[in-house]
Amino acid sequence: MPVYFYDVYENPYGCFTNFSRHGCELDGDWWLTSEHYFQAQKFIGTPHAEQIRKLPTPRDAFNTAQTLKPFVRSDWLKARDDVMRKAVLRKFEFNPGIKAVLLATGDALLVENSPVDNYWGCGADGKGQNRLGQILMEVRDQLHQPV
Repeated sequence: MPVYFYDVYENPYGCFTNFSRHGCELDGDWWLTSEHYFQAQKFIGTPHAEQIRKLPTPRDAFNTAQTLKPFVRSDWLKARDDVMRKAVLRKFEFNPGIKAVLLATGDALLVENSPVDNYWGCGADGKGQNRLGQILMEVRDQLHQPV
């Protein structure tokens, strides 16, 4: 049976969204959320990245990145999945409580039930690419591997 998630307040699976308040250290800096990290990476090597890192909420990080679209790095579409994979893996490695939630989903299909995003989520028609769900399942498999 699939596990659907979208809103950060949906328990117990709200932690799967990048807006969940599960920070981590990554690339030598503290990130309040994986959304902060993801959005900042669009502008790596510029002052915009640090500006986004310091914002108080993941919504602020998202909205600010939207206003800076003309300055997004040229290879972003190629890099974005790897950036997301890195952020999601570190988030779950760093936070054992949500790691347990992820691992407890077993082999269930994980679906970001976004009505507005056909790339990261399933979209309004349920036919989106669900890349975030796929990456979460990859991370779950990786975390199951013995060290």
